[in-house]
Amino acid sequence: MPEVQTLPDGVKNVHIMGIGGTAMAALAGVLVDAGYTVTGSDGNKVYPPMSDYLARIGVAPMEGYEASNLDHKPDLVIVGNVVRAVYPEAEALLASDIPYMSFPSLLGARFIAEKRCIVMAGTHGKTTTSAIASWLMESAGKNPGFLVGGVMANFDRTARAGGGNHFVIEGDEYDTAFFDKGPKFLHYRPTTAVLTSIEFDHADIYRDLDHCKESFLKLVSILPEDGCLVARWDDDAVADVASNAACEIRRYGPGQTWDGRIEDVDTQRGVMRFSVLEAGKVFGTFETQMVGEHNLYNQVAITAALAREGITPAQLAEGFSSFRGIKRRQEIVGEPGQVTVIDDFAHHPTAVDVTLEALRLRFGGRRLWAIFEPRSNTSRRNVFQEAYAAAFSAADLVIIAEPTNLERIPPAERMDAGALVDSLRSRGQEAWVWPDADAIAAQVAANAQPSDVIAVLSNGGFDGIHRKLIKLLERRFLVP
Repeated sequence: MPEVQTLPDGVKNVHIMGIGGTAMAALAGVLVDAGYTVTGSDGNKVYPPMSDYLARIGVAPMEGYEASNLDHKPDLVIVGNVVRAVYPEAEALLASDIPYMSFPSLLGARFIAEKRCIVMAGTHGKTTTSAIASWLMESAGKNPGFLVGGVMANFDRTARAGGGNHFVIEGDEYDTAFFDKGPKFLHYRPTTAVLTSIEFDHADIYRDLDHCKESFLKLVSILPEDGCLVARWDDDAVADVASNAACEIRRYGPGQTWDGRIEDVDTQRGVMRFSVLEAGKVFGTFETQMVGEHNLYNQVAITAALAREGITPAQLAEGFSSFRGIKRRQEIVGEPGQVTVIDDFAHHPTAVDVTLEALRLRFGGRRLWAIFEPRSNTSRRNVFQEAYAAAFSAADLVIIAEPTNLERIPPAERMDAGALVDSLRSRGQEAWVWPDADAIAAQVAANAQPSDVIAVLSNGGFDGIHRKLIKLLERRFLVP
């Protein structure tokens, strides 16, 4: 049966291919909430936090994309963009009479169509802005629907349909599915869009920065005339794209109509007090646990977007102060022996840089380790080899995991982890390349000292390195 664009009548059982991804697991939760029976498969073992989330909603992922995963004959299959047409499960689907669609198509048609949708887009900050905005709307009593690429502590979930008039969603520029190569955010019917940044990323599908900008131009083009674009105006690529908008533009960033300033940072509590300025006047002063200059402007963007929806400074203050964070965004996952272990999703060199700078601000002069797994399709390529050498400057010690799964990347295009370490050492930093999570956990646990901060940076499970590291640190510091 061909791809469908709307939910067929009579669907009760939905199967999700690629369910271990943050967005796909989020979709599973929305479907369960809506009364559907959900099954799912993934190419690899699913790690926390998504495995824990799926367990809570009663979904046990099938491991491997096998044709037999469809033996139970679901009424509808949702295909994630990690799935390739040559996988046995995909081949079996295409040969069957089971209807299928992408998850952005399903979201747009089934859960977003009648709501005021706020799309958080950009190379960086999508998860943070969509998560905080969702909680601020909830705290203000708006009962929004949302889909966020991370588990929020306030909700302990990544998505819901919501009963209010708003839907907040993380708008990804990556392609939709093997049968739909347009970016996901084109399915989300935005009323308001936030553009945090535009850089070259996703080197497996985009040629260069101009190619990336083409997708964001398409997003701007579908904003209604009575909509709003909140744009980071000191980002030249954003300003270039946003200038094509036919709707209201709210410019934010240093020196823009919407600006912000850090008032102080409490390194003991790990919180930041900041002010948002509108046209040079203080719109509101807030407290947040999302620390750092990049998070300052993420929260300025949120303020500009939600103020247009009628959320008051007092409501924003309550929401910011009660927001408890996002898993995998500066998340403290353990503190054995007074060693603070942080999990963060940062993988693009800009994200690595601003995350480590934020951690330096948050934890002051404590010794900072950075453990980096080059796992994304971009980070395993050498397109950002030199940029990574500069991205770790805030760290005292840097460990690079040897990249894996390089078969589909030509040898001349692969990241050279050894050369990266040499570059870091030439800058005066202590740096090493180690082969895998087990070796890294063993070396770091043996050399860490109380009060150290260890930041693990990866956009994947990293073979459970956090649990391995914490277990070894507990054995060293806590076992008599």
